[in-house]
Amino acid sequence: MVESWVFGGNDPEIGRGLNHLPFTAFVDEETGARRLGVGIGACVLDLTAAAEVLPERVRDVVKLSRLNEFMSLGTESWSELRVALQFLLGRENRDRRVLEAALRPVRVLRLELAAEVGDYTDFYASRDHAMRVGELFRPEKPLLENYDWVPIGYHGRASSLVASETEVQRPWGQQWAGNRPVFQPTAKLDYELELGFYVGLGNPMGTPVSVADAEARIFGVSLLNDWSARDIQAWEYQPLGPFLGKSFCTSVSPWITPLAALEGMRCEPVKHMGGTLEYLAESAGRGYSIELQVRLSTAKSRAAGGSEFVMSNGNCGGLFWTVAQMVAHHTSSGCNLRAGDLLGTGTVSGPGRVRAGCLLELTRNGMEPIVLPNGERRTFLEDGDEVVFSGFASASEGMPMRFGECRGRVCEAVHGF
Repeated sequence: MVESWVFGGNDPEIGRGLNHLPFTAFVDEETGARRLGVGIGACVLDLTAAAEVLPERVRDVVKLSRLNEFMSLGTESWSELRVALQFLLGRENRDRRVLEAALRPVRVLRLELAAEVGDYTDFYASRDHAMRVGELFRPEKPLLENYDWVPIGYHGRASSLVASETEVQRPWGQQWAGNRPVFQPTAKLDYELELGFYVGLGNPMGTPVSVADAEARIFGVSLLNDWSARDIQAWEYQPLGPFLGKSFCTSVSPWITPLAALEGMRCEPVKHMGGTLEYLAESAGRGYSIELQVRLSTAKSRAAGGSEFVMSNGNCGGLFWTVAQMVAHHTSSGCNLRAGDLLGTGTVSGPGRVRAGCLLELTRNGMEPIVLPNGERRTFLEDGDEVVFSGFASASEGMPMRFGECRGRVCEAVHGF
């Protein structure tokens, strides 16, 4: 068991090696207990089962069912546990007793979200996305004056965050039908390719966090799908922004990659030609180069053998606003963030529609349908469609890192009235 894990832990196709060590939560099917774990190769290390050999100050909190209390301890504790796990799981450790008892194959576990999310904020950090969406609805002025100066965001609905592989029910909503509104299932269901950053160390109310200190408060990152009902959103969003067109479901990968694992993936942030206000001034090398991909399978493609079609590729290194700037702006009014809060980047898109992170951009709001390799056409998602997000990062040294997938399959609308 352990030796097969050793080689699996260095398998680039799995991408969960000693530098990665993503956190997750799982349910023990035999006892029904919910536990925290760390991914290594094709296995999960049960932190409760391994607690006896972990640092004393984190020993009790890693045995809890949620990651929030450990996240709130801050960088010193995060680093101490990370070093201990790298030794425990490394080849230098000759005592395999704990590993034999604590390693569980991923394939037999049901993974869940590791943290309890109290608040969820979604930003609009891709200028390419904002520009193309703006061109659809305001061709004469795609970007409003504030975009280049302020990280735009809205408060989402934490209660409707779900783990990857949870079915996504097509929502009902009020939409404009040309001369009056109607209430019916959305016909413009869309995905949004995003990253979600988890806050670890919060800040007291009334105490802003500087850009320089912001990243030390971020625990880790997951893939995130901000499902959107574009027709519902279009009718309701003025003047206060997204509401029911977004709040029905947001899918999140159950794997949280620690920010410490991404040090080798640093890149230069996008340069703001007009500059930024002083409280948002960012230092060099504060972006992250993470390749992202969207794939789609349909009921027809799965019946014919399970093909997934690549819809687009992107890279979060091209985001206009960094996570540090998002945190600094979020707290600049005195807003307090707490351990477990989730900050979404907004749709990650790049130059050219081939790097667009949603169907709204790819099909120009349905005006230019996509023809899939099997001949099917899509403007927006249909019932039975499954959307899969994946992420990949490669440092100058060390093995490639693959992020835990974020999957969601659309099911038909069900009305409860």
